[in-house]
Amino acid sequence: MREAAFVKQNKDKWVAFENVLSNQERLQPDKLSDLYIEITDHLSYAQTFYAGSNTAMYLNALASQAHQKIYKTKRESKNRIVSFWKTEFPSMFHGHHRELLISFLVFMFFTFVGAFSAAHEGDFVRGILGDGYVNMTLDNIEKGDPMAVYKEQGAFDMFLGITINNIRVAIYAFGLGILLGIGTLYIMLQNGIMLGSFQYFFYDKGLLWESVRTIWIHGTIEISVIIIAGCAGLVVGNGMLFPGTYSRLESFKRGVKNGLKIMISTVPFFIIAGFLEGYVTRHTEMPDWLAIFIIGSSLFLIIYYYIIYPNQFKRKARNATIH
Repeated sequence: MREAAFVKQNKDKWVAFENVLSNQERLQPDKLSDLYIEITDHLSYAQTFYAGSNTAMYLNALASQAHQKIYKTKRESKNRIVSFWKTEFPSMFHGHHRELLISFLVFMFFTFVGAFSAAHEGDFVRGILGDGYVNMTLDNIEKGDPMAVYKEQGAFDMFLGITINNIRVAIYAFGLGILLGIGTLYIMLQNGIMLGSFQYFFYDKGLLWESVRTIWIHGTIEISVIIIAGCAGLVVGNGMLFPGTYSRLESFKRGVKNGLKIMISTVPFFIIAGFLEGYVTRHTEMPDWLAIFIIGSSLFLIIYYYIIYPNQFKRKARNATIH
């Protein structure tokens, strides 16, 4: 679409939005958020096809003004916490699916590298997982309970310890994004190789299904959210490397801000993963159908909230633009 036609098609909406922002009356947060989503979608389009134009600069200023009114106003909705997970985060995250895909692909690649290395180098698993863990697991296998490690600690102690450890790993993945994203990719490499060698170890002992049906009860969410934390780190790195129409400092600030939002979104999921590992995974006697149901439900929850749900906001904004 030519720039003049784009302006003509949407000018009335922009003027109306300007009037809303300058209005002294208080607008419902949900309504203002919907308008903001539409404007940011227009801004994204303008930055793609009319970069550096007056239209792009105008929309950037308008979006910035709207952002301040929506997110920096002290008198916010009483349901601020709910609105973050329901509207604010999904409306922002759909623009970072590229970083999520990169994080996922890097993690999966090194998972296969870990499995391949474990298959072709005898001591690789011990070098990655440690002699203590390997010897303990071999002993448990001989006793006929290969997943006994999940029963040794008290449920609450395991829940708390695992949750804290997983959040620590995620913070590293996010924080090391400041090294132009390279540090984040290293964390994905490290954890991917660990997972690959771990799964191959059980496969080599003829216990692949036993390990999958047990470990992935909590691991589905745990691993997924580590990958999402990797996405947060890459958002920070991209903010430094690719400022676009913003100054590099402003782009970096936006990257950190969006990365922090991504990290905050993962907290409930880490708690769920910790709860599953502490209280559910230990029940290795559960039937296969129940384990599969938990794993499948966990996977659907992650895919829906981080991929399907944000895309619904994108389609909603596009439909509003068309009409």
